[in-house]
Amino acid sequence: MQRTPLTLAAADNQNWQKRMKMATQEQFNRAVRDLIWNIVEIRAQLEEIDKSWAELIGISEPQWLMLMAIDELDHGSGVSGIAVANKLGFHPAFITTQTKKLEQLEFLIRATSPDDARFLQISLTPKVRTEIAKLSDKRQAVNSTILNGLDEESLAYLNKRLNAIARNSRLASQKLSLGLL
Repeated sequence: MQRTPLTLAAADNQNWQKRMKMATQEQFNRAVRDLIWNIVEIRAQLEEIDKSWAELIGISEPQWLMLMAIDELDHGSGVSGIAVANKLGFHPAFITTQTKKLEQLEFLIRATSPDDARFLQISLTPKVRTEIAKLSDKRQAVNSTILNGLDEESLAYLNKRLNAIARNSRLASQKLSLGLL
């Protein structure tokens, strides 16, 4: 086949499209890596912050996270250990041992569920609510520093996108563990 200026132009166009597709893929891959590393950095900083809050009231960072999860999930009648485990991605047995320790510190109340005696409902005590309230001004200052420059609309947009990434990450993790990816 003889190469005419038209076929050469078409070949050049195809090569250009391939290069652009590769460049676009490389840019996308770079953006994904940057996002992942930013999330890793944010997670590390948030862990340090949570560790500081925990130390201020004399508990461990995982225990602090459990208190925050219980506070978030409890709508007045307590919350199950399974719900706390699911929220935090912790093993239920770990939640059980730690809630017993927090109960001894008088930070939690563990009561039998009125719906099913096999389960416990966990709630925060007034004592720990007071301890957490003492930290509220500092926590507000930390949150303001972390979110400096984001208005309510930007934060809502970011949360919506992060929720989608979290959902997709769970799906990808499941597919990977099942050998589907």
